[in-house]
This record gives sequence, C-alpha cells and structure tokens, in this order.
Amino acid sequence: MELFTMAFWSSLIIIVGIDLFLAGDNAVVIALAARRLPNHQRGRAILYGTVGAVILRALCTILVVYLLMVPGLHFIGGLLLIWIAYRLLSPAESSKSKKEVKAQTSLWGAVQTIVVADALMGLDNVLAVAGAAQNDPLLVIFGLLISIPLLMGGSAIILKLLDRFSWLIYVGSGILAMTAARMLFAEPFIIKWLGDLVAWTEWPVAIITIAVVLYFGWLSQRKSMKQHKQNQAVKTVS
Repeated sequence: MELFTMAFWSSLIIIVGIDLFLAGDNAVVIALAARRLPNHQRGRAILYGTVGAVILRALCTILVVYLLMVPGLHFIGGLLLIWIAYRLLSPAESSKSKKEVKAQTSLWGAVQTIVVADALMGLDNVLAVAGAAQNDPLLVIFGLLISIPLLMGGSAIILKLLDRFSWLIYVGSGILAMTAARMLFAEPFIIKWLGDLVAWTEWPVAIITIAVVLYFGWLSQRKSMKQHKQNQAVKTVS
C-alpha cells in the first residue's frame, strides 16, 4: 500500500477505531494490576508495563501480518474476527476476563502482570489490526504508535463514554465486522473464485456481516439483561 494515499488513511482510521474500542479492557488490566502499588510506583508500573505490552504486541502483529500471506489464513482470520466482533457485545465474556487479573504488590510484578495479561487479552486486537493493515507492516507500526497514548490515558476516557453511551459498543463491533468481511475478500482463492464479481459482492457481504453480528450481539445482551433481572427478582424474594 502506497504511503499516505486514500487507502492508507482509511485503513489507518479503521486501525485507530479498533484500538479505541479494544483498548478499553486493556486499560482496566493496567489499573487492576497496579492498584495495590504505592502511589509513587503506579506511574512507573503503568509506563513500563504499557511499553512492554506494546512492544510485544508490535512483534506479534507484524508476525500475524506475514502469516496472513499464507493461503487460506486470511479467510480463517476473517471468520475469527467475526466471532471477536460478536464477543465484544457479549457482557459475560468481558466481565470474566477482567476478574482474572490479579493485583501485585511489587513494581516488576505489576509490570509482568500487565505485559502477560495484555498479551493474552490483546489477541483480538492483534488479529483485528493485522487484518485492517492489509499486509502493510508500516500501517501496523503507525497503529501501534497511536495505541500507546490510548492505552495510557485515552482508553480510560473511552470506558467512561461507553458507560454513558452504551450504543457506542455497537459502533466498535461494526468496525470489527467490516474488517472481518474485508479480510474474507482479501483471500486469494476467494478473489479467484468470484472473479469480476468481487467488486459487486464485497460491500453487500460486509453489510450483511455487520447486520448479523449486531443482531446476534443485541440478542446476547438482551438475554443477559433478562437473566440479570430474574436473578435480582430471586434475591429480592429470598
């Protein structure tokens, strides 16, 4: 992809959007891991942990970019990203991942926890960014440079916005679903199979993918809310 073309900027905007919506949980990881440290060590733990996590994520993302050049993996990655887009709307998944992070009482223990937890929770981010980068390592580097301030401060703001405007989570899920559809149509055997029809089918399939993910995500949230109300009613009666 040529530097600073329309395609470059559009892909970079998508990567920034992915980082915005997927960095929220990672900001919670950082806060939970450092919460038991003395005040004078928290800043260093956040800085060292974030830098270590971003470096590890950069290496993993660039590796995934090159792996996606292997025939068939773009298609598989697209299918996985559709699941990730749906999971973003699942309340049970996000709450479970946050509870697994343990606070540390030492600086380097907190840094290690931040790096390891971010690596485990950042697999969706790595795949999404690699897919949006369309085999361009430069876009990965730009996106990850942007993710550093997002992880350290911007994602906390996003968390507050998501708490206040819950519909924004659907925007994030839609971005991931669109990226997933683009990954499917970046697969060589799909391009060869569809031929000239690729240009006519890519966006209709992308729109259908977004609609399906958002609909089933909405059903998941509705079911979760209904179950929560039932549990609350049982507690009230007992």
